[in-house]
Amino acid sequence: MPLLWIVVSVLVLGAAGYIMGRQRALAQAGGDSRILHSLPGYYGANVLIFTLVPAFLVLMVWLFVQPLVIERQVTATLSDTAIEEAGSRGLVMSDVRRVAEGLDVAIGQGALNRDEARDYSTQGHDLRALLGSVGVALGRDVTPEVLSAAQRYRALSHTGNLAMNVVVLVLAALGLAYAYARTRPEFRARNSVEYGILTILILASTIAILTTVGIVLSMLFETFSFFQLYPAQDFFFGTRWAPTFESDASELGLLPLLWGTVYVSFIALLVAVPIGLFAAIYMAEYASSRLRSIAKPLIEVLAGIPTIVYGLFALITVGPLLRDYFAEPLGLGTSSSSVMTAGIVMGVMLIPFVSSLSDDIINAVPQSLRDGSFGLGATHSETVKQVILPAALPGIVGAILLATSRAIGETMIVVLGAGAAARLALNPFEAMTTVTVKIVGQLTGDTDFSSPEALVAFALGLTLFVITLGLNILALYIVRKYREQYE
Repeated sequence: MPLLWIVVSVLVLGAAGYIMGRQRALAQAGGDSRILHSLPGYYGANVLIFTLVPAFLVLMVWLFVQPLVIERQVTATLSDTAIEEAGSRGLVMSDVRRVAEGLDVAIGQGALNRDEARDYSTQGHDLRALLGSVGVALGRDVTPEVLSAAQRYRALSHTGNLAMNVVVLVLAALGLAYAYARTRPEFRARNSVEYGILTILILASTIAILTTVGIVLSMLFETFSFFQLYPAQDFFFGTRWAPTFESDASELGLLPLLWGTVYVSFIALLVAVPIGLFAAIYMAEYASSRLRSIAKPLIEVLAGIPTIVYGLFALITVGPLLRDYFAEPLGLGTSSSSVMTAGIVMGVMLIPFVSSLSDDIINAVPQSLRDGSFGLGATHSETVKQVILPAALPGIVGAILLATSRAIGETMIVVLGAGAAARLALNPFEAMTTVTVKIVGQLTGDTDFSSPEALVAFALGLTLFVITLGLNILALYIVRKYREQYE
């Protein structure tokens, strides 16, 4: 049974439980809701919660744990020779999953029946032709050992999915029956529902925290593995980035990537901060309500444009324009991919981040401060400069630091606008790259994930995480330290 059907089935059971619980409470009260401890809806909601929450919790845990268990069992059947031929355990398991998927697709299209898929034992190139006919691309011939592992992977997946369906549906039915049996006029349904909602909220917060912890720990473990293979001193203080998967002569210095990240982000902020801040001041203090209602949504549209569109704009329009009218006439470069190209386009993307947040912060300054300034004889511009901006400064700084974090994490605009050259240079019309671009590059393609050239992506990611975390902490500190409390 597909996952969607399971979710829909549980939701249907929950809706039925809500109706049944509500009707049972009213029936036992003789139709007089005043006899009930809680409103009738609470009795239905109590049955709904007991039906949905345990079932969906088990479903989520099962979906997370099952692939790990199956992969572990299938990996145990693979020989060291097969792993060495593939390059790594992860690559051979990738082939196993794709072959298993191909068998399922072949069954769905009628090319195989279930018994043939279970007992299928032809040569690797014949199987590859069959899988190719159903749209499953493989990078290498399918060996009998990989085919056998794929058959086992498919069988375990189907068994696990069947067990999951049964357990989830049975658990939902049991929860419905248990909550329905507890539905009586004297039952404190409202207290139970509120406690259940509180539990759900706590669980959601816990999941968010655990997700963050899991991301950090995964990066820490892989970064530790990287530093066992490559010296940390050479990584943090190296001035050359030259990864080579073919030999041990890779140079994985962080400084060129970090410099490119800082340089592009700096130019982006030079564009975004003045324009965004001035636009916020104008809309908050000078623009009419009619103009503000039109201008603010138009500026915020910039935040909804996909970054790939910004990247194409940088590649096709801004890059050639800067090259033809600035870089070549000044003798600073001949390439349309440059730090200036990516920085300007990224700055345009960041304008709504600075503008909208600053506008909201300026509007939050109490009107009494404005009135007091006007009463002392200050002009409108003097009030903005000497009263409103100092009062809103902590929030504005926080908005700028948030835009900085967004700029540091941008990838697509840099890929298409700034190129992929890792270098230490001051010329803004030269191609450079950033940390995020190299993270994507090192994890893309048929790579050995146990090599330093692949594991370095996690070290780069952890470095980027620490930088953005530091900026967010700094923004929070500034806001809390310098924020004025108004009555």
